[in-house]
Amino acid sequence: MITEKNETTISLQKQYDVSYLVQQERKNIFFPIIFFINIVLSFWYVLKVRPKYIISTGAGAVIPFCIFGKILGSKLIFIESFAKVQTPTITGRVLYRFADKFYVQWEELLSVYEKAEFKGRLY
Repeated sequence: MITEKNETTISLQKQYDVSYLVQQERKNIFFPIIFFINIVLSFWYVLKVRPKYIISTGAGAVIPFCIFGKILGSKLIFIESFAKVQTPTITGRVLYRFADKFYVQWEELLSVYEKAEFKGRLY
């Protein structure tokens, strides 16, 4: 499992094999540096793990990981955020082009993502 390191995800390492990306916020003055670190970490993790499938619900930190995975042959399944009802996330807009399967949790977003599927809400 690859995820951002934060208070919510720290406890996952007790149950799962977890590798962490640095949590990034676009408004943080150090965002460019943190994003670069995440690009390097993502490249390393993809080479190390060689995932057959990548399933993501986003946050921008995963964009490089997903793209590197696609380049190396991973299938990408993206689930757009439950919090976005009518407008897409930045991560969704970027990864829509790369995703093998793209799911939205609100029917309203089908007008934004023509190839997306709505199967109901996941959480």
